[in-house]
Amino acid sequence: MGNVLAFHDLTLGYERHPAVHHLTGEVPDGALLAVCGPNGAGKSTLLKGIAGALTPLAGNIDGSLSSHETAYLPQAAEIDRSFPIDVYDLVAMGLWRRTGLFGGVGRADRARIEAAIAAVGLEGFENRIIGTLSGGQMQRTLFARLLLQDARLLLLDEPFNALDAGTITDLIGLVERWNGEGRTVVAVLHDLELVRAHFPQTLLLARSPVAWGATREVLSTANLAVARRMCEAWDEEAPACAPERAA
Repeated sequence: MGNVLAFHDLTLGYERHPAVHHLTGEVPDGALLAVCGPNGAGKSTLLKGIAGALTPLAGNIDGSLSSHETAYLPQAAEIDRSFPIDVYDLVAMGLWRRTGLFGGVGRADRARIEAAIAAVGLEGFENRIIGTLSGGQMQRTLFARLLLQDARLLLLDEPFNALDAGTITDLIGLVERWNGEGRTVVAVLHDLELVRAHFPQTLLLARSPVAWGATREVLSTANLAVARRMCEAWDEEAPACAPERAA
């Protein structure tokens, strides 16, 4: 089995200030990996780096997949729900990479859209404007869009945050289905019991890596305490890289 991702002394951040520092490791093809850590640990930043939304400040990310084979679900707070689009059209956006922005949607595509909406339990919501949806309904809509993207690498940032238990159960089922199909899933999560129950591998991050491996070993009391101390002690003003010297 090959690796989908490899991090080589990776540093990611903003305006030369690090949010993720000196990360080295590999994500094998077909992994089901949780990324955990305290608030401010750099978890979302790491996903943005993998998705190509951030350029490394130092080190690099090697990947075996193209951008067309990667799907990224940001946190709910980053999604503009004021845009006047209905559930059907938002889900249909999952086909854009194949059809193009102005590509036609044929009968087979419409069947796929309807099947994706049914798979997340939103039959009858096709014409609902997304601004009228509950948080759980919106997340189901976004998962339906992911279904249509048919990506080999799925990056999920807090996909179950503030959802009811029934929605979490349904969406976890989809994640496990994707992984069972051989897809790689990397998910930022804060619910450690959920991670222990469903994710066999975990990266514990506190700006720098604390531990990476089997979940039962990584999420030990000692490692979690180390992660908390590291985040509390982090110097927000420390530069990510030494300033370049003038030639």
